[in-house]
Amino acid sequence: MAVPGYQEFMLPLLRIAGDANEHSVVEAMATLAVQMKISDEDREALLPSGTQTQFSNRVGWAVTYLTKSMLIEKTGRGRFKITPRGVDVLKNSPARIDNKFLEQFPEYQAFKTKKKEKLASVGGTKDGDAGVADPVITPDEQLELAYNELRETLADDLLHRVRAGTPKFFEKLVVELLVAMGYGGSREDAAQVVGKSGDGGIDGVIKEDRLGLDMVYVQAKRVESGIGPGAIREFVGSLGEHKANKGVFITSGDFTSGARDAAAKAHSRIVLIDGEQLAEFMIDHGVGVTVHQTYTVKKLDSDYFEGV
Repeated sequence: MAVPGYQEFMLPLLRIAGDANEHSVVEAMATLAVQMKISDEDREALLPSGTQTQFSNRVGWAVTYLTKSMLIEKTGRGRFKITPRGVDVLKNSPARIDNKFLEQFPEYQAFKTKKKEKLASVGGTKDGDAGVADPVITPDEQLELAYNELRETLADDLLHRVRAGTPKFFEKLVVELLVAMGYGGSREDAAQVVGKSGDGGIDGVIKEDRLGLDMVYVQAKRVESGIGPGAIREFVGSLGEHKANKGVFITSGDFTSGARDAAAKAHSRIVLIDGEQLAEFMIDHGVGVTVHQTYTVKKLDSDYFEGV
């Protein structure tokens, strides 16, 4: 089964704390994994950022909301215990504890109101939907989803502009991208060996590293349609003529399954970069894009407060 939403962990966490002892979040996670039959694979699944597991992130936010509602309290680094309010809640045997349940507590209301006011101040919500929250994903996951959506939109816009450009522009783009990725030495070095065909594509040999210890044959096609196996076989033949064993084929379109099969069966090492991958590389290496806004997400430094 997939990792439950963060609200599903609230009542089980409070029950774990119900023995009035101090517990660590790590210990609670191990208990929750057994109680809720969360597989090792699901426990190890990472957020898109790769910085934290989805399981620990969701349990962590469940702890945060329970703390903001004064049902549990932090007792040290990664440790918590139940409060008198939490004891009273458990005595009433609630069937479920979620965000709606927590709205009865003034501390939670104050916490959520503060968040709504901040969002509204920057146009983050519309009237009537400020309190709507996904019952599954955490704020961290919401942030990553928003980032990925912005990135996908940017990639689509980039690919549209690339396909609308001239062959000369595409030549310049490929040279700059390869240099940004660490190939070809300087831009001047790369420009001397790439872009010699003049037929709307780009053919040439470029340094694999700045020292020129190995060379890579490059071919690029500015197209909107698919590249078939014939073009790949022709490219492989060109590699043989140049006695090269490494090649990169870049297109603004895509590759048919036959083309990918032809590349996989080639004796030379062939890397295929289609339009979608091209746009992703442009974003990753800062080609054709500029920084619009930067958000720094910080977290508490528990070491700083150790021994306080």
